[in-house]
Amino acid sequence: QVQLVESGGGLVQAGGSLRLSCAASGRTFSRYAMGWFRQAPGKEREFVAAISWSGGSTYYADSVKGRFTISRDNAKNTVYLQMNSLEPEDTAVYYCAAKRGTRVVAGVDEYDYWGQGTQVTVSS
Repeated sequence: QVQLVESGGGLVQAGGSLRLSCAASGRTFSRYAMGWFRQAPGKEREFVAAISWSGGSTYYADSVKGRFTISRDNAKNTVYLQMNSLEPEDTAVYYCAAKRGTRVVAGVDEYDYWGQGTQVTVSS
């Protein structure tokens, strides 16, 4: 069982930056690939970024490539999402997710554990 708690969301102006954190419980954090997803009002949850258990492989949605960076610190059981050059279209609830195994994947249904989400609002 893995419990995930996101933090770092908030209100920011377009062009600004935010850093999201996701703290995981459990001693086997390093055995999980991790992902960030987001869901805007009236829309389906969508993939944002993912990282392998070692941090050696990352994968991004085209909409955030070059602006967002996913990273992890296995010693702290934490995964991060650095978001730069934020746009109003990035406004959503952001979720952290964990997937057993080492594969970096983008499917919502492929993740086993989810956090409660943190709101990110980007004003124009």
